[in-house]
Amino acid sequence: MAGAGRILAFMTLARAPEAPARHRPGSPGLRRVNLALFAAGLTTFMSLYCTQALLPELSDGFGVSPSRASLLVSLATGAVAVAVIPVSSLSERHGRTRVMIVSSVAAALVGLLIPLCGSFGQLAAVRTVQGFALAGVPAVAMAYLADEVDGAHLGAAMGRYVAGTGLGGVLGRLVPGLVTDVAGWRWALAATGLLALAFTVAFWALLPPSRHFRPSRVGYRPLLTHLSDPGLRRLYLVALTAMAGFVTVYNFLTYRLLDAPFHLPQAVAGLIAVTNVAGSAASARAGLLADRSGRRRVLIGALLLAAAGLALTLPASLPLVAAGLLVFTAGFFAAHAVASGWVGRRAETARAQASALYLFAYYLGSSVGGTAGGVAYERGHWTGTGLYVLALLAVALVAAAGITGAVGRGRRTAGPRRPRDPM
Repeated sequence: MAGAGRILAFMTLARAPEAPARHRPGSPGLRRVNLALFAAGLTTFMSLYCTQALLPELSDGFGVSPSRASLLVSLATGAVAVAVIPVSSLSERHGRTRVMIVSSVAAALVGLLIPLCGSFGQLAAVRTVQGFALAGVPAVAMAYLADEVDGAHLGAAMGRYVAGTGLGGVLGRLVPGLVTDVAGWRWALAATGLLALAFTVAFWALLPPSRHFRPSRVGYRPLLTHLSDPGLRRLYLVALTAMAGFVTVYNFLTYRLLDAPFHLPQAVAGLIAVTNVAGSAASARAGLLADRSGRRRVLIGALLLAAAGLALTLPASLPLVAAGLLVFTAGFFAAHAVASGWVGRRAETARAQASALYLFAYYLGSSVGGTAGGVAYERGHWTGTGLYVLALLAVALVAAAGITGAVGRGRRTAGPRRPRDPM
């Protein structure tokens, strides 16, 4: 009987289907993943930063200071920061795709309420709710890619997702900036909300189901495990400081361009968002370079590029400001693509929570650092703002330079060993 049982077990194993291969370049599955996550980045960042280009207009309309107006960005990103960790835990139990789709649809519908707000308080409250709703997409997207895409090509896939977020930032600033001169800020935000809804529908239709996700009950112990890894802690610090500097630049450069000595119209000042196209291209390229040349090297180079671009914006010369913003944006997005992809590669268990910690730091930097940038602008104008951002980038550089390839203790699990990152 024992022999028969062994034979039956062997036959059962022989008939067991092999696990599907992860998506690789050239496969239809990877093309759908890239398109879906690109659309997700578009709708998320359009919704998250749709008020940013309109901060001077909203300051005048509601009679509030620049630092208070910046709360319309900071409250939304702060809500994302608070929600990403709980939402990532939900995705470990209920599935990546379900959480991302519910989140994106809810955020798009809440966004349609923004033009109906009659006071600054109402607008701030709706933006906060929208931030909570948006959290599901960024909280889960990186873990979804780490689950479904072949590890050797994860950096490139992550770069394309970040490229979508960059282009979403362009549309989220460009569309309202152009429409507001013609029809006012309410119609500007309505147009942005409808466009975000269209991209949400595309994301829903294109997203392939998870093939490698396995539900699990994940508590908060993995958070402590990830935080015990010095390399992950440094990546989280890079996210916090780099994003604080990036949001500060885009929050308050518009005020500078509308004021002396430039005196640009709102629609023209809003065109600074076009520089995010350079960020999209840089993030896709940086992901490929990181896969080939090493993540730390590319990350340090990207942060140095961002610092050099910011320095170019300090003189009161419009061509230098434009060139500097282009270089700064490319450097930031390249750094974000490499750092976020490195988190997914480095975390061998509970990837959604590892990515959520990165995003918590990222959006906390946007919320707190961006508002602090308003104080720097009010007290030191653009020179003070630039020095503040350069200090943040210096911290990010020190953190990036100290990252090594060793994983934290206790991170290995039973099963086949994955190839380790050369960095």
